[in-house]
Amino acid sequence: MHLKELTIAEFDAFANNHILKSYYQTSSYALFMTENNYEYDLLGYVDELGVIKAAALILIKKINLSHKYGYSPKGFLIDYFDYNLLKDFTNALKKHYAKKLDFIKINPEIAIGEINPYSKITNYNQNITIKDFLKENGYNKLKDNLYFESMFPRFNAILNLQEYSFDKLSKNTKNKIRKATKKGLIFEKVTKDKMDIFYNFIKNKKNINEYYYKKYFNIFEKTSSCDLFLVKIDYEKYLLNSQELYNKELENNSILSEKLIINSNTININKKMASDKTLLSYKNDIEIATHGLNQNKETYIAGAFIITNGNRVNIVISGINPKYQKFNANYFLHYNIIEYYKNNYKYLDLNGFTGDLSSDNPYKGLNEFKLGFNPHIYEFIGEYDLIINPKNYNNLSKKGLLAKEFNKKN
Repeated sequence: MHLKELTIAEFDAFANNHILKSYYQTSSYALFMTENNYEYDLLGYVDELGVIKAAALILIKKINLSHKYGYSPKGFLIDYFDYNLLKDFTNALKKHYAKKLDFIKINPEIAIGEINPYSKITNYNQNITIKDFLKENGYNKLKDNLYFESMFPRFNAILNLQEYSFDKLSKNTKNKIRKATKKGLIFEKVTKDKMDIFYNFIKNKKNINEYYYKKYFNIFEKTSSCDLFLVKIDYEKYLLNSQELYNKELENNSILSEKLIINSNTININKKMASDKTLLSYKNDIEIATHGLNQNKETYIAGAFIITNGNRVNIVISGINPKYQKFNANYFLHYNIIEYYKNNYKYLDLNGFTGDLSSDNPYKGLNEFKLGFNPHIYEFIGEYDLIINPKNYNNLSKKGLLAKEFNKKN
């Protein structure tokens, strides 16, 4: 067998039918990365009949003036359990890139275990043996990231849409979604013309300018595999709901006032105080809604950029306007994304999760938010470097160039 440069059509045909398919291993992603200072190769490992047995998108970039590296995001597309195939493919890559690259980075999307969030125990599966196969074939295992230190999270929350139902969501999540709905929120699929609005919700998450996501969307739009969603406030609906809630609570407050006259015990006092607080909150909602309606405002408060691939929905990035935190827009946004795709796709990738389930985890809130949707939490195999030129690789590492290049990028 031998390596062969594949056409876009050849590569995508193979990738789209592979068990490890990912939008990161598509020609669309390759074209997008050319906008970000990468070159790319689409390689296939073919037998004597020309049948492709393995393939990989290899992104190529200079790490300094005289050295280059390769990166196969979520790659390779190969049967990692076929030891001889992995060995031969690896050797072919080393030979092919011997004078071109110092190493090739991979982070295969291979789930080696699933975390039980209640017992905090990880049940590992047979995929864990692939670690040994990679090590034996010269792949250098990088340090496991507990949080989000590597190119991709090592843990992901993935929702099986065929198992999904609203009743399976946590009590807190259901309450937040109901409250958000009462705030008059609307879920909209929008065009790229509103990418600037969306960017305002994510600009503080990563040091990436707005043109990055515009180019991202433009590339994947050509294959109809991306969507952009926004959440906005319908002030008329918000006002009507708030007035209805206020009136109901006003009746309840009057009843509590009468009870308090008859019996001013601690229970009645606390109930009356809680009702007063609720009334004040609804009154504030009425004022906000009235102002927005009078000003004819169009207020967007959250958004998400989605890419679909095969039977899977991927939330590339999402964000909210923190000014409207009490609107629970993030819960509303994710709930509606699930509802939008649940009948046509099998999985929804909620993206990164941390392996730290302790109470002092700095990302505890993020974990709890995603757990509220009752996803499966998978641990992936991690990040590896296939070292082609050991001397150059070690020099780059000692100079800190590897750490600088790969610090939290995806």
